[in-house]
Amino acid sequence: MLEFDVRCRVGSFALDATFATGGGVTALFGRSGAGKSTVLNLIAGLARPQSGRITVEKRTLYDSAAGIALPPHARRVGYVFQEGRLLPHLTVRHNLTYGRFFANGRNAVLGFDQAIELLGIGHLLERRPGALSGGEKQRVAIARTLLKNPPILIFDEATSALDSANERAIQAELKSAAQNKTALVIAHRLSTVVDADEILVMERGRIIERGTHAKLLAQGGMYARLWQLQERSDQAEESERRLHLVR
Repeated sequence: MLEFDVRCRVGSFALDATFATGGGVTALFGRSGAGKSTVLNLIAGLARPQSGRITVEKRTLYDSAAGIALPPHARRVGYVFQEGRLLPHLTVRHNLTYGRFFANGRNAVLGFDQAIELLGIGHLLERRPGALSGGEKQRVAIARTLLKNPPILIFDEATSALDSANERAIQAELKSAAQNKTALVIAHRLSTVVDADEILVMERGRIIERGTHAKLLAQGGMYARLWQLQERSDQAEESERRLHLVR
């Protein structure tokens, strides 16, 4: 379980958020600048709040009152960034081996060969990151993190460069991998978070709605309105694609 109760101010932006997750996949959703990435960075230790407390499975990562602030490397967080950050001097194979090394004896959800097959990166193993496309880097970074098998998984738009089919497949695998751990996801396509165990809707540094996809649609709030807008946009794109094919 992740427990997050934090207040943080950066310039004119103020974050004041409290939530707890019982495991599985929690998706953070909101407009740009709502505070989603700030929450993830605070959990990973890449940013420090002014006050509050963050715990995972009763292990304290940050507690302002107790003077506890674990450094990023001690938090055991598997963070996959949008740009798929890899070690540039290592081949894909050695990047993956590096991730598996940090599993520290924990039984990985995926084996080495399984991760390669799932992410479709077998043909990339001897390449270096500089020779990879954006989508290829993301797939390698995801495989490395799953092999690392950390208790906390964080995906910050980590599948944004993939097509919809591959993104859905990876999100489904993430949901399976996260059954006994905590996973937080930011995705740029609403369609990829509909199966999340819980969705937290953020606006101006606060959580204004939370629930499953079905529950949030029934509430008719901001999530529901933005879902309807995306559906109309997707329908317009599909109509344009079909019209182009006819031409």
